[in-house]
Amino acid sequence: QVQLLESGGRLVQPGGSLRLVCEPSGRAFIGQTMAWFRQRPGKDREFVAGIKRSSGIPSYGNSVKGRFSISKDRAKNTLYLQMNNLEPDDPAVYYCAATDKLLITSSLAANREYEYWGQGTQVTVSS
Repeated sequence: QVQLLESGGRLVQPGGSLRLVCEPSGRAFIGQTMAWFRQRPGKDREFVAGIKRSSGIPSYGNSVKGRFSISKDRAKNTLYLQMNNLEPDDPAVYYCAATDKLLITSSLAANREYEYWGQGTQVTVSS
């Protein structure tokens, strides 16, 4: 069994920055595809960013392009999300997700493709 543990969420002012971290534990885990999703109050879970182990090329949801950056430490399988210029629409619970499948780019945003999920970390943006 694979567990994903997110950290780094906290209160930050508008325009500020945060870095979220997702650390896997449990059985040997490669994490062919890993991603960040978020769920804002009253809304469905939304794709934020994803990355494939094979290429390392990231993909982003439209609402975060140019502000957020996903990266992965291949040796540790640790996933990061650097969030800059945080906006009032960004507060949410941010979830780390992973799959042993190598997803095609068009499937990265489909949360049904991921079998491993973390418990989430709360990000709050307020002055």
